[in-house]
Amino acid sequence: MKNYLNFETDIKNLEIEIDKLKDPYNQDGLSEVDTKKISESQKEIDNKLQEIYSNLDPWQTTLVARHEDRPKAKFFIDNLFEDFIPLSGDRFYGEDKSVLAGFAKFNEKSVLVIGQEKGDSLESRIERNFGMMRPEGYRKTIRLMKLANKFNIPIISFIDTPGAYPGVGAEERGQAEAIAKSIECCMSLNVPTLAIVIGEGGSGGAIALASSNKVIMLENAIYSVISPEGCATILWRDPKRTLEAAKAMKLSSKDLLELKVIDEIIPEPIGGAHRDRDLILDNVRKSIEKNLSEFFNMSGEEIFNHRKNKFLTIGRSKGFVNQLDDFSTLSMKENKVNMFVKNFFRSKLNLVAVIGLIVLLGYLVFSL
Repeated sequence: MKNYLNFETDIKNLEIEIDKLKDPYNQDGLSEVDTKKISESQKEIDNKLQEIYSNLDPWQTTLVARHEDRPKAKFFIDNLFEDFIPLSGDRFYGEDKSVLAGFAKFNEKSVLVIGQEKGDSLESRIERNFGMMRPEGYRKTIRLMKLANKFNIPIISFIDTPGAYPGVGAEERGQAEAIAKSIECCMSLNVPTLAIVIGEGGSGGAIALASSNKVIMLENAIYSVISPEGCATILWRDPKRTLEAAKAMKLSSKDLLELKVIDEIIPEPIGGAHRDRDLILDNVRKSIEKNLSEFFNMSGEEIFNHRKNKFLTIGRSKGFVNQLDDFSTLSMKENKVNMFVKNFFRSKLNLVAVIGLIVLLGYLVFSL
């Protein structure tokens, strides 16, 4: 059974009509299938999809990103990679089933794959905690990222979460610290890292794994610090003002590419990724191949600096800095006293003189 969004009513009616036309056993008994009318209806559906999806507002984009039938991380892992070996546990507390992680082969080369998994049925969604990771999930990914870094293995993450789990147990086990450590680990790696936002990229729960050399988004995915409902509740005390919130947050892929928060948009089939899974698989595969090849001849230090400079550049294009490539402007400015003290003690001669003066003063004090 297909699921439709509230702005897809016309498409739903047309597809129901096509299903009836394709069924030769109608109310009048066995009849001939009207292929001409089916073809006309299909063209009308294509035109409607083109019209609707070329003019989505930010809130409608959010609904598409959350679509029940949208391909999840497990789908991409199963179909893009070979010999995937899932690894479990953080070696501190336990296993977090909201994140799939393990080593696999991509184009016959080893990669570490991490996927935030929401689940595709009610039972699996409950088991996966709707893609909301707990501290043990982040600590598991930290453990595996460090292992991948040790053996020079690239890391590919599929981001799809409304945010980190905000429950009491998660907070007691150090949710904020685990997210911070995950970001720190991502930023310190010397191997290429790709983060692909396939659905929702919500809050610190997403950024914990998306602090990568390349942040890539599917066309109808979203990436934001908070959900539109949460933003509307905080700013206007009205969770219904989601459209205003979504517009203000600039959470769509086009807005984020313009702001240089992300590096690339992967085009989706008309009507969303769920309407043609083979096409979206092919598009994601080509993107991964292209982006991994960019780092093939780079050293670990160059990869690390690429990532560091990428994040230092974000938000500088509309500021007061003229030379955007000069990262020295981001350094802390010390006052003259601190600079004098630091430069004074750099000289060994000055250090010896100070020690001698202290010894002399001590001798004078005790002799008197």
